[in-house]
Amino acid sequence: MSTKKKESGFEKLANKITCWTGSSMAFGFAAGAVLVWIITGPVFKFSDTWQLVINTGTTIITFLMVFLIQKTQNKDSKAIQLKLNELIAASQKASNRMVDIEDLQESELDTLHSYYQRLSDKAEEDDDIHKSHSIDAADDLQEEKTKARRKDGSVPTDNRDM
Repeated sequence: MSTKKKESGFEKLANKITCWTGSSMAFGFAAGAVLVWIITGPVFKFSDTWQLVINTGTTIITFLMVFLIQKTQNKDSKAIQLKLNELIAASQKASNRMVDIEDLQESELDTLHSYYQRLSDKAEEDDDIHKSHSIDAADDLQEEKTKARRKDGSVPTDNRDM
């Protein structure tokens, strides 16, 4: 499914700059610029203007790169989330509740995390590490196991999928 739309001028420029700034050539250029600046120190008698040149240059580049890196990070993150959503949607046993959870508030994500922590804890209690678990089924099975333990003091060997 290739439905690529025409990229905007900014999108093209941002992609080119991102690719170039992540290259060995860009690092070499930056290191060379710093080396030239160091070498010219004695020529300019290490003046305030000489120091201001490198400070101003690096500040401007850093300022612009922060926005460029954030734009690239946002795009990559969105692509990864879409791929994960596709995997969830395609998997018959995966919970569709997990699609688009990146839009939840931090407190809601913390609640989900606690559920999955409980699921992990329940899976660790199980003898079979290859079992599929869900929180609801894990709670039900754990409740059944607890009741059975109370009755006869033994550990049930229930092999149902969770």
